Amino acid sequence: QCVTTLEGHENEVKSVAWAPSGSLLATCSRDKSVWVWEVDEEEEYECVSVLNSHTQDVKHVVWHPNQELLASASYDDTVKLYHEEEDDWVCCATLEGHESTVWSVAFDRSGERLASCSDDKTVRIWRRYKPGNEEGVACSGTDPTWKCVCNLSGYHTRTIYDVAWCHLTGALATACGDDAIRVFEESASSDPQQPTFSLAAHNSPFRAVTLHCSASVLRTSVEAEPSRKKRPRVSFSRHMSLMARAVFPVSFLE
Repeated sequence: QCVTTLEGHENEVKSVAWAPSGSLLATCSRDKSVWVWEVDEEEEYECVSVLNSHTQDVKHVVWHPNQELLASASYDDTVKLYHEEEDDWVCCATLEGHESTVWSVAFDRSGERLASCSDDKTVRIWRRYKPGNEEGVACSGTDPTWKCVCNLSGYHTRTIYDVAWCHLTGALATACGDDAIRVFEESASSDPQQPTFSLAAHNSPFRAVTLHCSASVLRTSVEAEPSRKKRPRVSFSRHMSLMARAVFPVSFLE
C-alpha cells in the first residue's frame, strides 16, 4: 500500500534515490531543483533541504555507495555534487565537460569514481582527488576535486540515457537511443589516471560489446563494435557466456 505521498515539487519529478543509510531520500524535478528528505523512526518524511544549483531541469539523482554524498545530472549539461555542511546541504562541486544534457550518473563500488552519460553521445569517467593527493591535482581548501580521467566516445550513435556500474565486477553498462546496450570493462593494466575500457574475458581488438535483441529470440545476436563503420558479427553461443561473467556474479551463473 502507499504509505505516504511527498509533495512540493512544482513540475515533473524525474528521479528518486535512497541514501545507503535509508534515512535520506533524494528527489529531482523538471522544476530545476533537488530535494533531500529525511525519514525518522516513525517513517515521517520531512524535507530538510531544497537545492537550486542547476539552471535547467534535473534528470537524475544518485547517492554515493557508502557516504552521504549526492550527485545529480541535468539538462544544463553539468553534474553537481552535494554534501551536508553545518546542518544544511550545499553544492560542493560542479562537473563540466559534457556538451549537452547529462541524463544519468553512477558511482563505482569504491565511490571514488563517477560515470556520467549524455546527449552528446559520450560517457565520462570522473575521479575524486583529495587534498594533498600524490598526483598533484589542485584542490580548493578541504574539498576534493573531481577530474575527468576518461571520455568514452565513438561507440554510441545517439543519446545515452542511462549508465550503470556493477559493484561486483566493475563492468560498466550503457543504455542508448540507438536501441543497443553496451557493456564495457576496464583493462587490468589500465592506468588509474587514464583508465581504458575493453571487451571482457579475453584479449580482443574490440573496445566494447554491443547487445542487440531482435523480436525473435532465435535471432538474438551479440555484436562486437570496434567502430561505427566495420561491425563484425559474432555468434551468441560463443560469446554470451563470456559477457555474462563480465556482468553477473559467478554464483548467479552457477
